[in-house]
Amino acid sequence: MSITSALSSALTGLSATSRQAEILSSNVANATTPGYARREVGLRAAVLAGTGQGVAVTGITRDVDRQLLGERRLAEASEGDRDVRAAFLSRVEQAFGTPDSAGSLSARVANLDQSLLQAASRPESEARLATIASNIGSLINGLASATDDIQDARMSADRQIADQIGTLNGTLAQLEKLNDSLLSFTGLGRDVSALLDERQRLVDTISTIVPIREVQGDMNQIALYTTGGVTLLDSKAAVFGFTPTRLITPEMTQGSGGLSGITINGRPYDTSGTTSPVLGGTLGGLFAVRDELAVSAQGKLDAVARDLVERYSAPGLDPTLVPGAPGLFTDRGLAFLPADETGLAGRLTMNAAADPAQGGALFRLRDGLGAVTSGPPGNGTLLTALQGALTATNPLSSTAFFAGSRSFAGLTRDLLSDASTLRLSAQSEQSFAAGRLTALSDIEAQNGIDTDQEMQQLLVIEKNYSANAKVIQTVSDMINTLLRIGS
Repeated sequence: MSITSALSSALTGLSATSRQAEILSSNVANATTPGYARREVGLRAAVLAGTGQGVAVTGITRDVDRQLLGERRLAEASEGDRDVRAAFLSRVEQAFGTPDSAGSLSARVANLDQSLLQAASRPESEARLATIASNIGSLINGLASATDDIQDARMSADRQIADQIGTLNGTLAQLEKLNDSLLSFTGLGRDVSALLDERQRLVDTISTIVPIREVQGDMNQIALYTTGGVTLLDSKAAVFGFTPTRLITPEMTQGSGGLSGITINGRPYDTSGTTSPVLGGTLGGLFAVRDELAVSAQGKLDAVARDLVERYSAPGLDPTLVPGAPGLFTDRGLAFLPADETGLAGRLTMNAAADPAQGGALFRLRDGLGAVTSGPPGNGTLLTALQGALTATNPLSSTAFFAGSRSFAGLTRDLLSDASTLRLSAQSEQSFAAGRLTALSDIEAQNGIDTDQEMQQLLVIEKNYSANAKVIQTVSDMINTLLRIGS
């Protein structure tokens, strides 16, 4: 080997080891950076005219397990969906109250039952009649408060849907631009590792909202599809459409046109069911809360409210009422219409005739809502009948969610039990999804950057650098020696 060849080989070695040290330091510095993938320097033997001329850097490669990355993204989407559902069902359980909580619906019913019993034993007591009115108001407020919580959750979900649609559109637009930049830079032979990291981070953002599959193309291009097969990015980014609703009431649904669904590139898509392109991510979970879980919770609450209204408007319970007149519990002062059950729990009011706050008189709780003047103060017959109406086992008129016959206390217990069961089931699914994501994330981390291994590799690089530097020093000494001999 000539001196020139030796010098050239050593210089290429220095250049390659310098590049390796640079990449290695970047790996260590970004060991915990989201989206960063470990880099490796590609090397090959440099050959000129059939003669080895050192080493050449072929490029920088990112170490990514795409199969594992795809599975982790699907797991993130699933966990996001389950988190949203579990959080809502926990909120519903809190709104209804647990049986041991003082403000639960069951506790309010028990208080009303107790006050009716006490008043029946002392019907002349104005204070006991006032306690009945107070407990009726408490029960009405509990049903209304639960309704408000459910509708607030629907409005919150609607706002979050709008936010996530905005995030999707913005992120997809950025990915389209990144694809264009990668196409240009790859064609020029430039290092695009940083752009690939940023693209992976952006795709991760989308994959939490909507479960997706990434398809690799030539020149570092990618296409994104939902697991349902809808194209989100293929040369051009898709555009999602959604119209938020400022105020949501129980009767408003997507089917009735009161709430917005989604469009992709102007085409409407289902937001539930197996054909939905958003099923399985946080976006799908939010649509499930707004359009399914909350509607179901409200329907169960309205069924309880209807049973309460019908118990106290039953013919013969209060002889002073004319047929068709509203009973003790009214639909905003009017008689309840079976066709208008949706949202009833939020519209209940106490009959104004017996409510002092509305200009009524407490004696009508004892003497009848249609009584013109106060009757015998010791007559507790109606109070006993009112208490019996609460505890009687009656068939349910609203059978969409509950069937059979129950007392009102039994119905409220079933409502609370159902809420607890759904919450426990959702949390179990949430725990499974979280465990799956943790396992996949741990595997991904094990395949990621091992700082100990990187530092060991640095020692090898330092030795290689020193060896090449030694060759250059030796060549320099040889040249100096030759120059001295020649002089």
